[in-house]
Order: sequence, then C-alpha cells, then structure tokens
Amino acid sequence: MKKLIINGCEITDDSPAYVIAEIGNNHQGSLDVCKDMFKRAKECGVNAVKLQKRDNHALFTKEAYNAPYLSENAFGKSYGEHRDFLEFGEKEYIELKSYAEELGLDFFATAFDQNSADFLEQLDMPMYKVASGDLANIPLLRHIARKGKPVILSTGGGTLEDVRRAVEAILPINDQLAILQCTAAYPCRAEDMNLRVISTYREAFPDLTVGLSDHQNGISMALVAFTLGARIFEKHFTLDRTWKGTDHAFSLEPQGLRRLVRDLTRARLALGDGVKRSLEFEVAPIIKMGKKIVAARFLPAGTVLTEADLGFKSPADGLKPYELDKVLGMTLTRDLPEDGDLSYEILK
Repeated sequence: MKKLIINGCEITDDSPAYVIAEIGNNHQGSLDVCKDMFKRAKECGVNAVKLQKRDNHALFTKEAYNAPYLSENAFGKSYGEHRDFLEFGEKEYIELKSYAEELGLDFFATAFDQNSADFLEQLDMPMYKVASGDLANIPLLRHIARKGKPVILSTGGGTLEDVRRAVEAILPINDQLAILQCTAAYPCRAEDMNLRVISTYREAFPDLTVGLSDHQNGISMALVAFTLGARIFEKHFTLDRTWKGTDHAFSLEPQGLRRLVRDLTRARLALGDGVKRSLEFEVAPIIKMGKKIVAARFLPAGTVLTEADLGFKSPADGLKPYELDKVLGMTLTRDLPEDGDLSYEILK
C-alpha cells in the first residue's frame, strides 16, 4: 500500500486527509500577522502551514527584478522590491518554526530556487514543496530530492509527459514523493479543475500519494477529489479576503477552512468500507416504512391463496413481500381477518 510519512504522520488511502493551509505571502510581510494566521489555521484543524521562500536576486533576471510594479497590490516600486518586502529571513523562520511546533503544526515552505532549498534545509524543515512553475526544473527537483525529505510536487500547467519526467527525476533519489493535481489559475474555475486527473495519477503512479492543490474559491471540489483518492490538500488561507495582495481573493477565511477540514473528515467516514450491510440502527425505520404480506380481506380457512387475496402493508413486522411467489397456491389452515399477518405456520 502506498504510504507517505510527513513528520511522523502516515498518509495512506485509509488515512484522514492531510490538509495544508497555504499562507504563501498572505501575511503581507508581517511576522505578527503570520503567527496569528498559524494560530487561526490550527484552530481550523489543519495539519500544516506553508510559506513560500525565494532568493529574489538569484531567482529573477535583473530585468524582471527591476521592472516597475504598478499594481494596486504592490508593496514596492519594482517587482523585486515588492517580493523583498514580503520575504522572511532566518530570524523570522526560526521564530515561526518554534511557534508552529508549539501549536503542534507541521511547518514548511515552497522552495523556488536552490538557495532557498538550502536555506530551508539549514532550518531542518520536515518536507519540501515544489511549485507548478518548477515542474520542468529538473535541476531543482534533483537538488531538493537529495535533501532526503518528503517532496510534494504540484503539477499545474503540465502534461502527463511533464509529470512523468519530473517523477522519474526524483524517484531514483527519493521515494518519499507526492504529486498534486493542480490547475495554474488564480482563482480556478470548477470546470477547469479536471479532477479525474487524480484517477489518472493513481493509475500511472500506483506507488505515489496523490493530492490536490486547490485554487477554486469554494470547498466542495476538494470533497470530490477525496472520493477520487486524493489525500493531501493544499488550500490558500487568509484572515481577510479584502486585504491587499493577489492571493486573498481566492483564499479561504477561517470559517471556510474550518468547514473544509470538517467536511474532509466527514467524507472519509461517509465513504465507509464498500461492504453493503444492514446496520442495527436501520432496523426500526425499515420496519416502520417497509411492508409485510397481509390478508386483503377476510379469508376463511381452506382458502387457496391467489395474488388477489393478499396485500402489502406497513409495518414490516411479518412475512416479507419477496415471499409472495412461495405462498401462492398454498392453503390457509385457519380463518384470517382483513389485514391479518400471513405466516407459514397457518399454511399448508
């Protein structure tokens, strides 16, 4: 059976969903806001919180770094300044790691470049996330795989061939790998999620854990993904959708995240084991609503039963209607009043 172990937590087909609150840069560069988001995410019942780590000078070309950034969501005059404003350093990460441990949360980050992966490794992060934009970045995938920690790979914007290439680059180095179906749209429309890819992944990669990186505004599509076999769920999280920033609009606020965790728990229980059985608490309502075979009218002893002699009425505390064919043609040994229960004891 496929199994991924994250910081001691086993994720299998039979396990509860593993839910990641993607905080990303929704903290708006504030350590206090970020810690509050950790706390609120914990209250919602998630397993993990995640940030994004970039070495902006190494990641972007000079042209991209220095490009004017005129968006209403900008935190700097250039795109580089904007990204730098949102970036936490070692001091903040150490404090956040300690706080997450205090809360009982797994804490990790997406590494957007090799320097960032090395930075996270120095902090002994329990796992690594690779964003969809790096699905084809084989050098980065191999670099992260060599860390020996679980790797969670988003696959937005890729083909199955792209995913195979990435998987084949990682697995010879590190078999602790999960792949997430993802559509790189922010937000993503329900009709663009293509959740059946989860089934495709489970068939193509039977030894890998599969999940969903969900950019859709609601929570219901995650439940569909769970029924298809997804067990890791990443959902963007914010405390206020009106805050400045591009990700807040499609992020869940605490109430939504709490419902997501609740409903994923319910979905697992509701799926059951697939064995059809009658449950003890079903007996009473089925007797109340079901039917039994009764006399359609007064029937004297010696009556040879025909279908016209019999009726089917509630409650179902007598001979079942499926016994009809067996009793037709049999003879009553005593009188039976209208609505009287038919039984084999009074038949010959």
